[in-house]
Amino acid sequence: MSSFKPHNNRAWLGVLPVVLIVAFSAVIPLMTVVNYSVQDILDLNTRFFVGFEWYRETLNDPRFLAAFLRQVVFSLTVLMIEIPLGIAVAKSIPKTGRLTPFILILLALPLLIPWNVVATIWQIFARPDIGLLGVGVNALGISYNYTAEPLHAWLTLVAMDVWHWTSLVVLLTFAGLTSIPLPFYQAAELDGANRWQLFTLVELPRLRGVLIIAVLLRLMDSFMIYTEPFVLTGGGPGNATTFLSQHLATMAVGQFDLGPAAAFSVIYFLFILLFCWLFYTTVVKRDES
Repeated sequence: MSSFKPHNNRAWLGVLPVVLIVAFSAVIPLMTVVNYSVQDILDLNTRFFVGFEWYRETLNDPRFLAAFLRQVVFSLTVLMIEIPLGIAVAKSIPKTGRLTPFILILLALPLLIPWNVVATIWQIFARPDIGLLGVGVNALGISYNYTAEPLHAWLTLVAMDVWHWTSLVVLLTFAGLTSIPLPFYQAAELDGANRWQLFTLVELPRLRGVLIIAVLLRLMDSFMIYTEPFVLTGGGPGNATTFLSQHLATMAVGQFDLGPAAAFSVIYFLFILLFCWLFYTTVVKRDES
């Protein structure tokens, strides 16, 4: 008797709308940008093929290199703060109880606020003349003015990002903690494990997948930050908080250099893809070993 079973490929029809939507919203625009990146566009009807000229020009541009360095430092800074802080906050939340849902809802509130509103809130909150943070810091005898001092602008932007996005790490970590079976904790308690051993040997290994997602999400989002520094500082003072996305917007919209801006976009996209791929493969290989 034959064990051959016919395959029903009609199920692919259910996936077809998703494929079409992804192609329309992602692949086609990306191919359009790649096409623009190898042309010198003078107007809608006049363009010339220039090959990789715009790519070479972008990679040799000191403004691009400076913005890229600021971007990397900012992303690494917020990751080093938000991931440990999010884990610590998640561990302090009781897994059961009447207050737990209320705490989770309260933590999720910053994630519901639009980016431009978050930047506006902090723009007022940190003002040295009327803002609660600015006035409070200056009242302590510390000279603070994020509109004039590059370091103050940088610290304010980092604080704003930590306030806005740490909740995401908290919620993901809390979900991971609640999924750990109780017998693991009971076995660790019988073995006499302290809190640090419980975290490193029981909780952290089972949070690895959740933390990978958290790091990837925050890495991609922080690398694409635009609205917050644009509203809060306008990229200043000087170029202290001008990141890649703002530099790209200036080229594409302000100067209307579509060819160089398209090459910039492709390089920008590849950098984000490369960083995420390196992080993911490194963690996965470490798990397999």
